[in-house]
Amino acid sequence: MPSSAYSRLEHLRSLWPWLPLWLLVALLAIFSHGPMPLYSTRTLAVAWDMWSHGQWLVPHLNGQPYSEKAPLLFWLIHAGWFVFGANDIWPRVLEVAFGAIELVLLAVLARRMFPARPWVAKAAPWMLLALSYAFLFGLQIMYDALLAMWVLAALVCLVPKAQREEPRWLLFGVCIGLGLLTKGPVMLLHVLFPWLLGPLWSDWARNHRARWYGFGVLSVLLGLVMLLAWALPAGFAGGDAYRHRLFFTQTAARVVHGVKSAEPLQSHAHAVPWYVLMLPVLLFPFIGWPRAWVALAMLRRPLSPGLRFALCWVLPTFVVFSLVRGKQLYYLLPELAGTMLLLAGAVALLRERRAALANHAWLGTWPLGVGSIALGLFMFVLPPLVTAHRLHGEWMVGAAPYSRYFGALFVLLGLLLLLRGRGEMRRLAFAGLIGTLALNTLFTLTLWHRYDLRPTTQLLAMAGAQHHAIGYVGSYDGEFHFAARLTQPITELRDTAAIQAFAKAHPDGLIVEHPHTLTPAALRYALLAQPFRSSWDVVWPAGTLADLRSGVTPPEPSQPPRIHSADDWRYRTLP
Repeated sequence: MPSSAYSRLEHLRSLWPWLPLWLLVALLAIFSHGPMPLYSTRTLAVAWDMWSHGQWLVPHLNGQPYSEKAPLLFWLIHAGWFVFGANDIWPRVLEVAFGAIELVLLAVLARRMFPARPWVAKAAPWMLLALSYAFLFGLQIMYDALLAMWVLAALVCLVPKAQREEPRWLLFGVCIGLGLLTKGPVMLLHVLFPWLLGPLWSDWARNHRARWYGFGVLSVLLGLVMLLAWALPAGFAGGDAYRHRLFFTQTAARVVHGVKSAEPLQSHAHAVPWYVLMLPVLLFPFIGWPRAWVALAMLRRPLSPGLRFALCWVLPTFVVFSLVRGKQLYYLLPELAGTMLLLAGAVALLRERRAALANHAWLGTWPLGVGSIALGLFMFVLPPLVTAHRLHGEWMVGAAPYSRYFGALFVLLGLLLLLRGRGEMRRLAFAGLIGTLALNTLFTLTLWHRYDLRPTTQLLAMAGAQHHAIGYVGSYDGEFHFAARLTQPITELRDTAAIQAFAKAHPDGLIVEHPHTLTPAALRYALLAQPFRSSWDVVWPAGTLADLRSGVTPPEPSQPPRIHSADDWRYRTLP
């Protein structure tokens, strides 16, 4: 067998068994319930608005240009819709595919940066797939899994391979451009420091600084040209307000405090140390694996190029994101891959240099094992505690009928984590992945009914098919447009005067309200009410709500409202 063919075969073998395991678990999790409001439903609403109105250049949400994101994800969704028709299955399969490609790219990156330590290339994908937050959020129909894929692809083009030390500059620029078309200028922040700090980890960059930085600048310019090839015509097509938001406001508001805009901006402001405080969430379950943190603490100079690369990628990027005003946990999804690369490299070094620490029982996964067993035992005693009214709350009551099945699973996973010997990291990764799937399944059985908007969506779909106008009290985030296949915008109603004007202009229209509690008036006059998160969605006849807001008693409805219970996942109508 030729050496190149043998190498490819060995690379394919290295994907087993983590890739099929992850694909199976991800598909089970993403199809266990519908698209999640408001994350996934907003993305689908933008894709549907563009699709239904033939708007391929400018993303639209609720009939208005949507400047928050670039269009690549929507184009990929449309590509599947051209073949299969508009559905929510294809976008979910896309997200699973993005995650799978990210795992493969991390394995390739680890193999190139740690050629003398093949264990790192085997361990890094296992460790990334075990991260609970990355797994769950990566299944949202959003832009960050696709962005993480382009970040890793760009870095794979930047690092050396056995046959070539110089980066593939053209492909590096193309991947930057595709990342920019996925989520805008933030793509540059994810790849900037590995390139700028190249001489710290790359011998080739250190010996060819002019070529490294010169061609790197050209690659970044290529990526920016790809973005501008879409953004310039889109900016002129979308109008002055859209162009201003696209080129300035929507990015500046996330970075600088006090940026003003005519419309609300998704700035997600948090304090500087917020990401540090959220590290236990981002890094679970590895936050509870002492051996990984001892391995990091034992790192000493001189460090291998792979470790220097991971540090140059993760640390400065984390610091800059912490300093930026706008923060969300999922902004750091690409860096979680770099963090797992760093942890895997550190553990590999510990295995080589400190065999006693690498095998010390007290540095194993026992804290997570004890925690998993404790959770399992709690779930065993949950039903009698709920029956005796010693524990309250919707999750407790909803989980009680299923808790002992999941309790047995978590006890088994805990026992698996208490085992010693070879394969500790893989046992941890397997337990983390299966435990996350179990919690996602329990969420589906107990709390998904508070996120499932089908009753409201079905009513609005009928209204839209009959060309009745629909209003929404407050800010509408696109949660109904795709599922109801609405083709007309929903009118946002900010105050009582707007409700009055809407009812006068559309006497047969409907208005959706989002109150924290159900009022006696809603129980008497509304068309439908259903739980949504910790509050309710209530659908009113426009005239009825206008009368109530003006203090007028509306006429009695011809039929009682449909009130969907907050404690029954199958939705039943209360008397």
